[in-house]
Amino acid sequence: METALVILDGWGLGGGDGEPVDPSGRPPGRDAVAAADTPTFDDATARGADGRLVVHGRRVGLPEGQMGNSEVGHLNIGAGRVVKQAYTRITDALAEGSLSDNDAIADALAHAESTGGRVHFMGLVSDGGVHSDVEHLLALIDAAADAGVPAVSHAFTDGRDTAPEIADEFLADVTAKADERGTGHVATVTGRYHAMDRDENWERTRKAYDAIVEREAPHRAETAVEAATAGHERGETDEFVEPTLVDDGPALADGDAVVFFNFRADRARQLVRMLTGTRPEWGFELDQPDLRLTTMTEYDETFEFPVAFPPQIPENTIGEVVADADGTQLRIAESEKYPHVTYFLNGGREVKFPGELREIVESPDVSTYDQQPAMSAPELTDEAIGIIESADPDLMVLNYANPDMVGHTGDFDAAVAAVEAVDAQLDRLLDAVADAGGHAVVTADHGNADDMGTPEDPHTAHTFNPVPFVYLSPDGDDGGRAVREDGSLCDIAPTLLDLMDRDRPAEMTGEPLLTDKR
Repeated sequence: METALVILDGWGLGGGDGEPVDPSGRPPGRDAVAAADTPTFDDATARGADGRLVVHGRRVGLPEGQMGNSEVGHLNIGAGRVVKQAYTRITDALAEGSLSDNDAIADALAHAESTGGRVHFMGLVSDGGVHSDVEHLLALIDAAADAGVPAVSHAFTDGRDTAPEIADEFLADVTAKADERGTGHVATVTGRYHAMDRDENWERTRKAYDAIVEREAPHRAETAVEAATAGHERGETDEFVEPTLVDDGPALADGDAVVFFNFRADRARQLVRMLTGTRPEWGFELDQPDLRLTTMTEYDETFEFPVAFPPQIPENTIGEVVADADGTQLRIAESEKYPHVTYFLNGGREVKFPGELREIVESPDVSTYDQQPAMSAPELTDEAIGIIESADPDLMVLNYANPDMVGHTGDFDAAVAAVEAVDAQLDRLLDAVADAGGHAVVTADHGNADDMGTPEDPHTAHTFNPVPFVYLSPDGDDGGRAVREDGSLCDIAPTLLDLMDRDRPAEMTGEPLLTDKR
């Protein structure tokens, strides 16, 4: 083995001084990373070269003031350059004009007008910036009103990339815009747990489908805001709000158009498939309406729907460079993060390069990961060590999902346990890499467990904190190297290629993070 990249997903580094890092000015909460007993990580930072990376805003291709996320992080890591995200492209387009200027959006509106139907806007209604931005929905309502096309909104509530119970604020904004423009009112409210499942829990997806298409749901409310607050009164945080029908909103019907405004694909695919009957694998009969569906970004290469902002694919990602040099590489993760070490690391392409070995370890079958903070980290490490010993790949990219997935639950004690579980497995993994003669790089794509909020106000979203970058030579020390300051995720691939003695392509504008010690 030449080099191993270990991504501790959601492992940020809090400042420890109580000073706000979040642009909102919110004071930092309890830090599960700092509170955890992490002898392996601490020893690695002491022995190796140790630095910090900036992982938010324009440094990772996002709008200023937006926290990073796993999709963005892995894209930048693999590309070796700052990749302008779809989020930024959409926001920049809004700054330059109206979404009605976009051909795909204009065609969706024209379709609804030609059939005498409606356009239905659906997606995650929050300012979390991971899957969507509520400002994009407000702009779509403006576009429909300007075109004179009746519009309906279907709101999926967040509580995961935002505070747990603030959906009513976003729904109030949507309602105010709909009242102002006379269209776009919310017809259904559903928590993302149901509407945005990505693990083929089709019964969850069906609950959202039934509310949107059949107007069947366990609850009703007079307003969208009341739908959210009633969920809170039932003990449901925004993520878990049960499907609720709002007032007498219309169902999705034949001749209607749909614009799914999430810009991140993975948690939108299942509902899109169910609405359109694409690759039906859910095991029950549905009567899909005859509709025209448009997605904000490309959700799947096999989908044949119009796309408002087609992908801009970075060429010569690290996987491609290693493959072109006849190298071998292992991509390995739990199922929760498997797309990130494959699809996203390869630049958002459904491609497996020559010499690329992929291994997926199933995540535990639990409703929330605070129930099993270790997740499948031991099994993942077993698999990785076995492949290192048997196949000896030139490059390994491994993702530990625990700090992120457990951090999203808001359970501080579980997050501490998750961090400690990863640290224990990291000890075994780093020993295996060293035994194979490899360089080791330990980093993260964004923070999460480093700010869990307070018991009264748990924080379940990502953070703005920097993340670690730790280098260990095959001898287990810093190899005479130091980590330069002001680095970011785009600098990781050039660093790995330098360690592997591979030429960097011109497209990789990131700079190596390791310098000679002086």
